[in-house]
Amino acid sequence: MSTDRRNLRNGLLFISPWLIGFAAFQVYPILYSLRLSFTEYSGFGAWVDTGVQNYTRLLRDPLFWKAAYNTLYYTVLAVPIGVVVAIVLALAMNQRVREISAYRAILYLPSILPLFALSFVWVVFVNPRYGMLSYVLNVVGIPAPDWIGDPAWTKLSIVILAQLGAGGPALIFLAGIRAIPRDLFESAQIDGAGPFRRFAAITLPLITPVILYDVILGLSLGLQVFTQAYIITSTGAVGASTAGPLNSLLFYVYYIYRTAFQYTEMGYAAALVWVLFIVSLALALGVFRWARSWVHYEI
Repeated sequence: MSTDRRNLRNGLLFISPWLIGFAAFQVYPILYSLRLSFTEYSGFGAWVDTGVQNYTRLLRDPLFWKAAYNTLYYTVLAVPIGVVVAIVLALAMNQRVREISAYRAILYLPSILPLFALSFVWVVFVNPRYGMLSYVLNVVGIPAPDWIGDPAWTKLSIVILAQLGAGGPALIFLAGIRAIPRDLFESAQIDGAGPFRRFAAITLPLITPVILYDVILGLSLGLQVFTQAYIITSTGAVGASTAGPLNSLLFYVYYIYRTAFQYTEMGYAAALVWVLFIVSLALALGVFRWARSWVHYEI
């Protein structure tokens, strides 16, 4: 046996546990869900082949369109706002002050808290009767909206809640900012460029790869938003049976969860999953293609 063939055999042998796990827990479930999407199956017994019936049913399902709208509304707001908040936090973390380490820890701390815990706290924090946010707004003379009881505000409240996790992306932006050569800023300052001009001409263009990463990550997380809506509707603060007032918290993955595990329509849920996968893939490819016009990988 040649050396190359022996090395290939030994390499495959060493990575075989990973290959087996990947095939069993990644490839097989993906293929199984695709097959399941063309059936009617409750999770028990034998399935019944239905062809493309599950996919044509999507077009007539008002809850599908409601969930898609809610998810798109959330993603369109949460992703760009999240990028801006993360950049602002990164700029704050980059300041040269003596206590900057403590400030960085404080700004990063909310992002390491479990999302379900933050959601429970958020329900109390925005309660229109005794919540701290409502109290502060009333003190300054601003009427406090019903953040989780009014369908006009429920999705916006989830968008605001998502910004509590901006500390993680902010650290990545901070690393990108600190990787920019300092002589660029010094040269611009000598030429008379102010802080805003230096940010627009140097910092922003050179952190565009990090912005692209954050946008892709934000799109992935935004299209899969689930925990916040599930926790808020499960606390009894809003109608759990309708996923919030007028189903305003019925996000797409939440609808998949309900379809699969509450309504036991596994085949239809699998079809919903594959539509989400196709949309997510199309958006990611579109963003990468769009990024060619504004992402700068070199100075």
